[in-house]
Amino acid sequence: MKFASPLKLKEIAKLISAEVIGDPDQLVAGLNEIHRVEKGDLVFVDHEKYYNKALGSAATTILINKKVECPAGKSLLITSEPFVAYNKLVTHYFPNSLALDNPVSVTAEIGKTTTVMPGVYIGHHVRIGENCILHPNVVIYNNCVIGNNVTIHAGTVIGSDAFYYKKREKGFEKMISCGKVVIGDDVEIGSLCSIDRGVSADTVIGKGSKIDNHVHIGHDTITGEMCLIAAQVGIAGVVTIGNKVTMWGQAGISSDIQIADGVTVLAQSGVGMDLESGKSYFGSPAGEAREKMKELANVKRIPDILEKLRKDKG
Repeated sequence: MKFASPLKLKEIAKLISAEVIGDPDQLVAGLNEIHRVEKGDLVFVDHEKYYNKALGSAATTILINKKVECPAGKSLLITSEPFVAYNKLVTHYFPNSLALDNPVSVTAEIGKTTTVMPGVYIGHHVRIGENCILHPNVVIYNNCVIGNNVTIHAGTVIGSDAFYYKKREKGFEKMISCGKVVIGDDVEIGSLCSIDRGVSADTVIGKGSKIDNHVHIGHDTITGEMCLIAAQVGIAGVVTIGNKVTMWGQAGISSDIQIADGVTVLAQSGVGMDLESGKSYFGSPAGEAREKMKELANVKRIPDILEKLRKDKG
């Protein structure tokens, strides 16, 4: 998420009581998490396993819990609890008031030809295009963007918080979300779906995509154009999905993977790796559908093979 205008590093350091290594007047454009970080952003890291990834990323500023060598052209902010400090920055610079006097915020922009049915909640600074239909009890959280000719069916929630927690000794500490959901033109979303906003970037549903009932899409996931996603599909955070991808019922997609253009994921498959363009996948863990079908056929032959071995030994 970008700041309204770039901030000097020393301003941020003062707010979170962090030590600066580098140029205190360096400008920071915004906050972002590691998977979606851009040049000029601040990113946090609090585990040595991810130090190199953060330090080598496009981020200009790294909020870190240990003094390390600072890469050229970058700056470090040193604090014992980067996670806590990051949440403090989000809360300070991107306050997320949900209080409304009416179900539709006066700051929301809604196209004149759009239909908003009873029970719909539309948060602050939401933008909705022309010729959309929002069916009863749809919820649109703050800052979300919806294009033209979009239909969202009853009970669906757009922009709920990212499922992102840090495990502590006494429980789980939540990462505060400040991203949004962006939905392209000509999208249809079924009933009782949940699409989480980005932690600090955007969750995106591409133009012309169609989503069935009871689908969950996690934070910072980018779905391409003309995708077809059937009922009860679950997609974790930070997944990148190409164009014209089809996912059939109850498929599960792990976080931080790439699904190329034209892929088909068959029903009840579990995807935990990148998928190649134009292929069909099946099973858990998912593999190319034809090979997985052959494996299943061979598994069915195991009892006969064992019986034959028994007889041969007898």
